[in-house]
Amino acid sequence: MPKDGSVKSTKSSNTEYASISKQWADAKAVKQLEATQSEDSVELSRRAAASLKQAEILFTVKQGLLMTWFAILVLLHVLGLYLFTSGFLLTRMVLDDTSNCTAPPVALESKLSLGNSQTGCWHPKSFDKAVVIIIDALRYDFTVPYQAPEYNLNEPPRHYHDALTVLYETAVQSPENAVLLPFIADPPTTTLQRIKGLTTGTLPTFIEAGSNFAGEAIEEDNLIAQLRTANRSVVHIGDDTWHALFPGYFNAELTKPYDSLNVWDLHTVDTGVITHLLPLMQPANASRWDFLIGHLLGVDHAGHRYGPDHAAMADKLRQMDRFLRDVIAQVDERTLLVVMGDHGMDSKGDHGGESDDEVQAALWMYSKKPFFGRRKGTDMRPPMTAKERAVGQIDLVPTLSLLLGLPIPFNNLGAPIFEAFAGRLGTNWENLSRVYRLAGAQIARYMGEYAAVRKLESTNRKQYDMATTLWGSRTDKRGSSDPWEIIHTAYWLYQKETLKLCKSLWAQFDVTSMVSGITVLALTLGVLLVYSRSIPGNLADLSPLLVRRAGIGLVLGVAAGFGVNAMLQSSSWLGMMALSTAIGGLLGSVWGLIPSAPSMSLPIPRSIFSWISVIFTLALSIGFASNSYTIWEDRILLFFLTTLSILFCAASLRQENVVDRAYGCYHSILFGVLTRLASFSRLCREEQMPYCESTYYSSSSSSTIAAWQLLIPVAIAFALPGIIKQYHQNTQSYHHSAVLWYGFAFRSALWLSAVFWLLNTADDHAWLSTYISESTMKTTKVMLAQTALGIAIAVGYSIYAWSAPFLSITTSTPTANSPPIAGLANVHGTRYLPLLTIYLAPILLLQKPLGAGTTALLAWQILALLELLSTLNLASPIGPTTLALLASFHYFTTGHTATLSSLQWDAAFIPLHTIRQPFSAILIALNTLGPHILCALAVPLIPLWRAAPREKGLMGKVAGAVGVHVAVYATWALATCLWAMWLRRHLMLFRVFCPRFLLAGVTLVGVDVVVVLAALGGLRWWGLSVGGVLGFPD
Repeated sequence: MPKDGSVKSTKSSNTEYASISKQWADAKAVKQLEATQSEDSVELSRRAAASLKQAEILFTVKQGLLMTWFAILVLLHVLGLYLFTSGFLLTRMVLDDTSNCTAPPVALESKLSLGNSQTGCWHPKSFDKAVVIIIDALRYDFTVPYQAPEYNLNEPPRHYHDALTVLYETAVQSPENAVLLPFIADPPTTTLQRIKGLTTGTLPTFIEAGSNFAGEAIEEDNLIAQLRTANRSVVHIGDDTWHALFPGYFNAELTKPYDSLNVWDLHTVDTGVITHLLPLMQPANASRWDFLIGHLLGVDHAGHRYGPDHAAMADKLRQMDRFLRDVIAQVDERTLLVVMGDHGMDSKGDHGGESDDEVQAALWMYSKKPFFGRRKGTDMRPPMTAKERAVGQIDLVPTLSLLLGLPIPFNNLGAPIFEAFAGRLGTNWENLSRVYRLAGAQIARYMGEYAAVRKLESTNRKQYDMATTLWGSRTDKRGSSDPWEIIHTAYWLYQKETLKLCKSLWAQFDVTSMVSGITVLALTLGVLLVYSRSIPGNLADLSPLLVRRAGIGLVLGVAAGFGVNAMLQSSSWLGMMALSTAIGGLLGSVWGLIPSAPSMSLPIPRSIFSWISVIFTLALSIGFASNSYTIWEDRILLFFLTTLSILFCAASLRQENVVDRAYGCYHSILFGVLTRLASFSRLCREEQMPYCESTYYSSSSSSTIAAWQLLIPVAIAFALPGIIKQYHQNTQSYHHSAVLWYGFAFRSALWLSAVFWLLNTADDHAWLSTYISESTMKTTKVMLAQTALGIAIAVGYSIYAWSAPFLSITTSTPTANSPPIAGLANVHGTRYLPLLTIYLAPILLLQKPLGAGTTALLAWQILALLELLSTLNLASPIGPTTLALLASFHYFTTGHTATLSSLQWDAAFIPLHTIRQPFSAILIALNTLGPHILCALAVPLIPLWRAAPREKGLMGKVAGAVGVHVAVYATWALATCLWAMWLRRHLMLFRVFCPRFLLAGVTLVGVDVVVVLAALGGLRWWGLSVGGVLGFPD
């Protein structure tokens, strides 16, 4: 029998085993429970991930459809503007007929032995060869001695005075060999249009100004074509615009084209012309050419870069003086030398419009043999102002044609220049009568063909028949007046009256197209207002239906357009297609809005600020009917914005909370002060003088900046990132990527911009010319600009796309002022804001320093406005309307006006050595529409700023705000169209109303594109970032 200890040991082992077994069973049960819970957790996680992915897809689709809907509205705006423009800015009908050497417009006298290019086609030729030198932008007062104005006899001469003296000097010393005359250009005063006029003898139309940088070959009869037909060797050296207009016309062996659009390059083209033209003047090369063209650009580029009153302009004019003296020395008696400007330049060195300084160019003709005369009784000296004895630029075409023994181009409307045919004594009325008869007969032939094509009744034929009758009854008997003089006068009157008739004919408007365009714009505006202001609920939810039905309407409209064109065989098929497409799109849009009709309300104002939005928008629209109101638009906008700041302050004083009251008043006052500060940057247009003083450039006659303005980019780089940082810190949102972007990348781009403008000013004033070559300086500036743009765009978009919301978990005990998650108070606004600054950085670079300063003030005003709207809890359209007013105001503070000549073309060369499309066009757009781009990008911030973290309907609120913003611009565009049509016979139409309409149309389309591609497109990354943490917005 075992001992007691042994029995006890066995019992103890059994108990321990049982305990272990129980523990094992318990552990197994726990393990099984954990496994079950783990499977449930995985399933829950999987379902959550799927739900999150589904929400992400839903958000992406909704955002894409919202973009598509607004893209359809963009299309409708474009179609409306196209229809109006096609009726308002008509192009001239070009006839394909050409003049022939053996088919003169009237019978020639057999004794003259004409009809061939050797002796002369229609008139005995006077010269075998010609050298035509075009000094681009050679204004007439650049060529005559300086005379102090009577009102200030002590006024010193400008840099451009008395630098180019050879033209006046020779015309005074040898009046029979040289003649200097004012040479009046027909607007638009852009180089390409002037070359057309100088070679065809026809008038340009206003719309052709837009093709100044994309010229197409001239197909109508012209001087260059007549030279080629006569087997004359034509050589061109200089501005390559000629090669776009006359491809294949020039002697390929001797011709040397140069890039014409780099306005910062003052020397390359001129050096090339001088280097290659002078050797061709040598006797050894005389047989290699018959017509030699040299087109120099240095004077024009000096004007664009520095303005006319600058030392660089004086240097250029002196260089031209030396060059022309060398050319004069080599001209022989068989060669006619012509020197001219294609247009002038305004006080800033720009051109394109119709001011006196822009149209008053110079013409100088020279012959080694005595040839030129003056009208009896007139001063033999050149006129001292361009208001005396001026000739039109189209008059050069018949003059050169007849002097070289060529036919006058078929479409010519010019008259022979008196001094070239009057003889040395100025009394050869017989020769004048013959050349004026030829020019008049060709004009009559052209008008007959034109009238037949256009089915016109009035061609001024009666005046021509009277002149022809006088020619037929001519006699050599002398009475009280020379009968040849009477004949000359009759043909001269016919040419002048026909030219006036043609100007009126080519100002005919297609009212039907204009009304169609206005109707499309008005209906699109109505759809936009109903969508933005009449429909309750989430507007983003309407996008699928609107896109589907509007898309169907567009497709049906296109099909209907094809059908109507096929039946009617209309010559204006493109206009018909545009109209039918627009009608289809509008009907489809209305169809898409019909399901919301029961819940709609009238889009009328329901609060004080809503009424203010409507009043200010309509007041500006109505004011565009007045030329003086339009001219002073910048001051009107200043009044509106100042008034708004006062009203915001008054509304802030009504707040019950003391903090809100003080905060609102502070930002109201800040908004007004910044507006007033920005208003000191001005560029005056000609019509505002003498009641306006320009401050944008260093002086009223310069395109360079003042040295003190270099402090502005430095101040921006130093202060602007800190200002933006403060608005982040106000809601504890300055975390993570915000620090990287604002504190480093954005600030670096601004400092690079500051260094660029420092070097650019040093280059303008030649401060470093003894240390750094011009090419090295240009390369350095381009590298700096490209680096700044690279940081702003590449780095900026990378941070914006991949950044998480600017949130941070606090480690301290949560309080009312310190929530557990810092940044939630403005998580939506601060996450979207970097998109605005991504575009702000390059726009600051592309503006001149004072313009960059006002653009920085604009950015600060946008932030102040957002805080005001949030503090005052303003959900009315005042926010989007104020942004539109701000953009329009700062368009003027950045050195722009509603004129073609204020475009800052040099912005295209800040990060580039030469023109490169489409980048050059984008750079000019960023410079010109910079304020509009920034304000359009800021519109989504109105509903996003300080919105609740999980606020419902944010996408719909963004859609409503964007719709109101676009509607403001659409209203202004519609108004300018209406007034341009109503005032189409107004004296100031093409000087004031037409440029303002063009600005309104370009601005509307530009804002539309920015809204769709940048603002609404940028919502994608905002939603994906915030949605992953707080749930995707709806």
